[in-house]
Amino acid sequence: MNMLRNVVLSLGLVGVAGIAVAHADTAVNQAAVAVKTTTVKQALNLKDNTKVQLKGYVVKSIGDEKYQFRDATGSITVDIDDELWHGKAISAKTPVTLMGEVDVDYKPTKRVEIDVDLVRF
Repeated sequence: MNMLRNVVLSLGLVGVAGIAVAHADTAVNQAAVAVKTTTVKQALNLKDNTKVQLKGYVVKSIGDEKYQFRDATGSITVDIDDELWHGKAISAKTPVTLMGEVDVDYKPTKRVEIDVDLVRF
């Protein structure tokens, strides 16, 4: 009986370790999806929830955690939670990299924004 219990426990631990490794691999792969830089012009035409990485400048605050972001191809509204700034003040001349996903809304008209998950200075 003890031997059977030890085998079951061992198999359970191996299964949990396998799940943890699979989950870690998935997280790494998901993070790698947004590595390629997307331009504003490209982002404006992507599908809802597409992962993006933008490089450029946050040029002004629009209010309510929304900002205007600009690169060489155009500008787009980005939604950046206050805590993502980590207390760092920037200007319109501070280069930043934003990682997040496209948010498309069709009411009342089509509006494309970026929900930002990470800000790099």
